[in-house]
Amino acid sequence: MSQDKIITIYDIAEKLKLSPSTISRGLQNNTAVNAKTKKKIFDTANEMGYRFNTFARNLRTQNTNTIGVIVPRLNSYFISAVLAGIEKVINGAGYNMLISQSLESSEKEVEYTKTMMHNRVDGLIVTLAADTTNFDHFLPFVKHHIPLLFVDRVIDDENYSKVVIDNSKSGYDATTHLIDQGCKRIVHITGNTLRNVYRDRKLGYEKALIDHGIPVDHELLFETDLTEVSALKSVVKILKMNPLPDGLFVSNDFCAAICLKKLKQAGIKIPEDMAIVGFNNDTTSRITDPALSTINYPGQEMGEAVATNLINCLSNKDISAKAQTIVLKSELIVRESSFRREHKPIKL
Repeated sequence: MSQDKIITIYDIAEKLKLSPSTISRGLQNNTAVNAKTKKKIFDTANEMGYRFNTFARNLRTQNTNTIGVIVPRLNSYFISAVLAGIEKVINGAGYNMLISQSLESSEKEVEYTKTMMHNRVDGLIVTLAADTTNFDHFLPFVKHHIPLLFVDRVIDDENYSKVVIDNSKSGYDATTHLIDQGCKRIVHITGNTLRNVYRDRKLGYEKALIDHGIPVDHELLFETDLTEVSALKSVVKILKMNPLPDGLFVSNDFCAAICLKKLKQAGIKIPEDMAIVGFNNDTTSRITDPALSTINYPGQEMGEAVATNLINCLSNKDISAKAQTIVLKSELIVRESSFRREHKPIKL
């Protein structure tokens, strides 16, 4: 079977009656070639079906114009928002994005970190998997002076740049709101507390209880993977409690929404019998019945902030500069799932 001829710079040079070196410089947008000639070269290249040899150019420049991103899962409203923020910034700076999901597995995170290195990404942004405890797989990026930044779930090390929210304050605010609504027996469903986000939300929950004179009851603390299955198991445990809890703070909206639905099906009135607060301000939180109170988690803003930091490192070539920790603002959004009419809401 015959194949179409692959167009080369020599074919373009022959058609335009220019030297191959002029064609090459024009395609690289070299200032030595005037704008009119460059336009003619690009127009002819496109017309003839020339395929730009990005790989060869990257070998010459030692850059791939690619930013690697490793996240736990892609099927998350929050992660989608973070990725949208990253993509907005890096595309505007002329970079592409290469995404991998660890599926909450440290083994896959190690594997994909190596893959990113082998693909010669110019920088790497990471949200850690739930069970990662060893961080040696990131050391080659440090050794080779490749910018490495973390967002949301981060390494507890001041030598790495990161973008986070104040999870402890957010956990405190959510729990304080439930206490203000009259709750005294509050269940907290959290994720793997190896990760800063869940550990700090739990600390905020506990501090709010203590500050309001309520003892911390570890039987009311459920450490789960925040999936649908774990939400259903949590509801079964809650319904067996005597006395029944009157408040529920869940570390993500999806899990909170499942709990809300199942508790209602069991005859629990929300928020009269049990007030509920989630976390993330996912779309889910606005379509539950009643609508779910939550912590607004600025995912896109976090993505934009971490990407901007990374692009600055690449632009300034100053990756040895002091690491930064950027803390973005989050806020409690009070909706019907926790607002008892006899109490004043913090924010509607």
